[in-house]
Amino acid sequence: MRLTSEQLEERRMKAIEMLREDKNLTQAEVASRVGVTKGAVAQWVAAYRAGGRKALKSRHRSGRPPKLERKVLKRLPRILLEGAEAHGFETDVWTTSRIAKVIKQEFGVSYHPDHVGRLLHQLGLSWQKPMVRAKERDDEAIRKWVREEWPRLKKGRPGSPQ
Repeated sequence: MRLTSEQLEERRMKAIEMLREDKNLTQAEVASRVGVTKGAVAQWVAAYRAGGRKALKSRHRSGRPPKLERKVLKRLPRILLEGAEAHGFETDVWTTSRIAKVIKQEFGVSYHPDHVGRLLHQLGLSWQKPMVRAKERDDEAIRKWVREEWPRLKKGRPGSPQ
């Protein structure tokens, strides 16, 4: 489970408080209690000594901001459940290229097909292999064949008990 930046900050503060309140605790013991390495606690202690509580605060992460807000992106699974054919594609198989096109149509934002897989992962979606079945498939005829023909064919095989 991933912790939020606030939860991570809270854990750092808790570790420092534990060390301040109980002078007999070692950094290794604190690390074990808060679920991190003793090296992490050593870094937090050094940062705290150099800059106080401010040094343990969460900092803004650099990097490009997302093109779509998370709440907007959460609409994507519902759109995908409508099926690819509902969005003008010939077959009902979703590919990352098709999903990128639908994102562009629905939200007006361009994503490279390679990045679409990461978006799906963020939403908790996984790749699924499509079940390929003929539209003409007759399940009753298949059951009948398995029930009647297959045993007859099996009996006629060389080396099979008769």
